[in-house]
Amino acid sequence: MQKLFTLLMCCTLILSCNDNKKGEKRKILPESSGKINNLSVVIENDLWEGQIGEAIRETLASPVDGLPQDEPLFTMSQIPPSVFSGFVAQNRTVLKIETAKNSEVKIASNVFARPQRVVLVSGSSNEEIAKLIKANSKRIIKALKDTEIKEKQRRMALSLHKTKAIEENLGISIKFPSAYRIGVEEDGFFWLRKDITTGTTNIMIYELPYGTIKRNDSLAGDIIKLRDSIGKAHIPGPVDGSYMITEQAYAPFIFETTIDGKPALETKGLWDVKNAFMSGPFINYVIDDKANNRQLVLEGFAFAPSVEKREYMFELEAILKSVKFK
Repeated sequence: MQKLFTLLMCCTLILSCNDNKKGEKRKILPESSGKINNLSVVIENDLWEGQIGEAIRETLASPVDGLPQDEPLFTMSQIPPSVFSGFVAQNRTVLKIETAKNSEVKIASNVFARPQRVVLVSGSSNEEIAKLIKANSKRIIKALKDTEIKEKQRRMALSLHKTKAIEENLGISIKFPSAYRIGVEEDGFFWLRKDITTGTTNIMIYELPYGTIKRNDSLAGDIIKLRDSIGKAHIPGPVDGSYMITEQAYAPFIFETTIDGKPALETKGLWDVKNAFMSGPFINYVIDDKANNRQLVLEGFAFAPSVEKREYMFELEAILKSVKFK
């Protein structure tokens, strides 16, 4: 089974390299399946219970940044190699562990199904494989997460909201489901909302003069001040004098990233409401749009008390990352 898997991986990589503008014959593959953020881990039972399994769980089941409670990056299902075939092999994301002479991490697409991302980690010892997983954790997580973002965007595209107001006012396109409604549209500020079982998911879109948010020692404080000023102006709470602010007890997570090829800051943290008992997670992007002398701000936040929030925030992230500058 291991030799067959390695052969298929090699064939996939060769086919990918040989693609050209005229197009090559594509393998006929079944459609992949699986819930969003569900990962199949193909590994022997004893390795799953030992050092390698511990490294996998520590890396791929680590808590998602910015949520009020611990929820894993991926929900994992362990599968022994002996049963990894047929429908079982069609999950959209797969991590395969092999014991082999060569130590390497390979990432391939559409090996057993389409679309699919398969990560193969091989090494000559348990310790070596565990080290490879930890050393390549960012690369592995990015490959798997990018696949799930694309799949989420594909599913949402089946029923998109039809509006040109955002494009006409801000010069961008952004794809969000028809279940969202535009709750507020004023002076270039948009607040989109969707009702969910226990609350709402929300998106804010607005622009700032270029250089408003600078990458310096006061970055975190400046982002918090910006969020709080926008919350006071546009996001009222349930009682008079209440509005959305940034939770001060937990420092937000801030990362450098790119959105539609433009430099951006990604901030994840918790919000609450001044003078009211409401809170939840948010994800915020400040995108440098130097060509238009501005910074564009995209933010998603969820109010969903007493339930897990990973999938709500993942949907918001997928929507925000769909933005295209005109």
